Amino acid sequence: MSPISQFLPIPPLSPDRLYRPCDVERLAFKTTTELEDLTEGIGQMRAIDAAHFGIGMRHAGYNLYVMGPSGSGKYTLIRQLLDRRVATEAKPSDWCYVHNFTQPHKPHVIQLPAGLGTRLYADMQHLVSELQAAIPAVFEGEDYRHRLSKIDEEYSERQTGAFSDVGEEAGKHGIVLLRTPNGFSFAPAKDGEVMSPDDFEKLPDEERERIEQATGLLQEQLENVILQARQWRRERMERVRKLNEEAVLFAVGHLIDTLRSDFKDYPLVCGYLNEVQQNVIESMEEFRSPKQGTPELAALTGDHSDFSRFRVNLLVGRGENEGAPVVFEEHPTFQNLMGRVEHVAQYGALVTNFMLIKPGALHMANGGYLMLDALKLLTQPFSWEGLKRALSTREIRIESLGQMYSLVSTVSLEPEPIPLDIKVVLLGNRMLYYLLAQYEPEFGELFKVVADFEDEVERSTDNDLLYARLIGTLARREKLRPFDRSAVARVIEHCARRAEDAQKLSTHLESLADLAREADYWAGHDKRETVTKADVERSIEAQIRRADRLRERSHEAILRNILHIDTEGEKVGQINGLSVFQLGDFAFAQPSRITANTRLGEGDLVDIQREVKLGGPIHSKGVMILSSFLASRYAPEQPLSLSATLVFEQTYGHVEGDSASVAELCALLSSLANTPIRQSLAVTGSVDQFGRVQAIGAVNEKIEGYFDICTKRGLNGKQGVLIPASNVTHLMLRRDVVEAAKAGRFNIYAVATVDEALELLTGISVGTPDVHGKLPEGSLNQLVAKRLKHLSELRRSFAKKTTSHRGSDSKDENKDNDKDKPKDKGK
Repeated sequence: MSPISQFLPIPPLSPDRLYRPCDVERLAFKTTTELEDLTEGIGQMRAIDAAHFGIGMRHAGYNLYVMGPSGSGKYTLIRQLLDRRVATEAKPSDWCYVHNFTQPHKPHVIQLPAGLGTRLYADMQHLVSELQAAIPAVFEGEDYRHRLSKIDEEYSERQTGAFSDVGEEAGKHGIVLLRTPNGFSFAPAKDGEVMSPDDFEKLPDEERERIEQATGLLQEQLENVILQARQWRRERMERVRKLNEEAVLFAVGHLIDTLRSDFKDYPLVCGYLNEVQQNVIESMEEFRSPKQGTPELAALTGDHSDFSRFRVNLLVGRGENEGAPVVFEEHPTFQNLMGRVEHVAQYGALVTNFMLIKPGALHMANGGYLMLDALKLLTQPFSWEGLKRALSTREIRIESLGQMYSLVSTVSLEPEPIPLDIKVVLLGNRMLYYLLAQYEPEFGELFKVVADFEDEVERSTDNDLLYARLIGTLARREKLRPFDRSAVARVIEHCARRAEDAQKLSTHLESLADLAREADYWAGHDKRETVTKADVERSIEAQIRRADRLRERSHEAILRNILHIDTEGEKVGQINGLSVFQLGDFAFAQPSRITANTRLGEGDLVDIQREVKLGGPIHSKGVMILSSFLASRYAPEQPLSLSATLVFEQTYGHVEGDSASVAELCALLSSLANTPIRQSLAVTGSVDQFGRVQAIGAVNEKIEGYFDICTKRGLNGKQGVLIPASNVTHLMLRRDVVEAAKAGRFNIYAVATVDEALELLTGISVGTPDVHGKLPEGSLNQLVAKRLKHLSELRRSFAKKTTSHRGSDSKDENKDNDKDKPKDKGK
């Protein structure tokens, strides 16, 4: 018998260590309908405590960053905490923008208690309607017309009397007062008739001189009357203006007084109402004869005949909602966060007014809580800068990006900023948090609290029951069929598989919810009232089936010998490693053929993957570690006299990770010792400088990947996988793998050192030196040492020959130089 068949020092793992089932008997229920709803996250006490602190801390800068992988339930849990808290908090204020009658491009902001903003908005709407009806009516009333008529009659009589007096005075002097289109004039008269110029010239000189002097005096008197008439006209206009004001105040004054009384405790509102009253009086002609046309267009073009300037823009009205707001902004663009001033195209220009100011998420969440996805926030231009500025200054300033960066030149507004009192909750992954903490100086000042969600929790009886309640809660919330306890147990086992640890459970709630929904679908497909274990199994298989096209193609290439993988026999310097491929959420593994060659050299270990830039830094690190191990074990006091190459055969992509370093080391030692390796075994694991085998990831996928190839070629009881002993606790293998191991048709070995792996792979004892330092004859270490000694002797022999050859060449060269020297003939 060969040494391999005689030597199997380590027994394979027992089947009970390959899979940890969930004990159904410990689930004390028949279906999830018997279980209470789960109201808090499982195993997230650290994150919950941090969230409670961040939410409760009201000082500036104590905003919250919630980090964890996508789908871990961050949003749901934090939203639950916030909803419980805001129910006990007071409603924040309403915010309104009103017209600035002094500077229309700078609208005023008014803060009112919750509900009063809506009331002010409605009252002003009613006031405008009343103004439009009451003011024209009062000017058409009998009382107003009578009073206006009396004023007109008074001033008409006064003016008529004054001119009559001038006319009577002129008549005394034989002169008449004439009213012409160009004004008044005097003319001489005789017997009441105006004299002609010829008749006037025929008068005696004394008479003409008298008339001219009288005319001059009358002219002065007339001018005084005209000046007085102008003054009377101004007086009349003033009295009419006062009459109009009295009429307007009579019509609407009581309405504005009522509003003042209702809002007497709010000086800003009272001041605004005073301005409204004054502007109504100044604009009474607009109410008396409103312009025809489209009111909206008139307002947008600056013509306020629609009276929009008297209305209120209710930016944020809290309405009937209780407690502080909790807002989650799905699309955090700059305008969606900070608000915007909208424009309307009119006659080729963009125009606006204060009624077109629109709120952002910061306005809606002011006084409460704003939740944002960190990645979405950072990928939107200017959003992060805008949020930082708002949190730093503690005010919301609505600005136009176009004007800020001189991209457009349109008429816009500069609304007064609104004070900001808010708690911002960012939801993101860990990498984003660490990048922001490292490279964003203000991040640590603004987000001082971090809530870190666990990726996995301890697998215990209590947590199993919590997961059962979680499944029941999910089923009721999404109207799924109830799960029986066998289905719950299978879901829990799948969560352990997702955690890659038999003693842990994954907290990725989205994948759990997906599995529950799909299991419910298959239960409905088979017309069952409850979800069973078979439905969960079918869902898991269907998920894999939908994603495993590339795995099938890869395995097909191996089975058709397009990719050369040996699963039987023995080969020197060749071993089966295991590679994992991650395709989205689906991971699968396949064996990779690793080969090693050794020859005489100067201690160089060439990693071909690294040389052609197909190896990552971690893989290169693993190769360097095994090189160090080789030198420290076999040549601690002298240089290695070998040159070796390692390569992943038939790989054409990037290779990363150190999980093949044990396999590479075994292949290298096999080549040195000229000892074959069992090709029925595959190896995974990393190695340190002392030969200890270290844990690796995706151990379940690697075992199953090799198992699938061996199964399709036919299991013979000799095939198996070597894994690190520290990975045994991570095993949650498929049922078919466990059944094959139980039947002795497939074996899984746990190794703690490279020596254990070598003994399994070669069937030869590694061997340890005795007290005299001598290695056992025929042991693997003795074979390696013997080969290295042989290479060292070859190197020394080669070095002597090279030195001797160089010395001979040097002597011949000296003789040639002596012949060329001139002889001394001086003596």
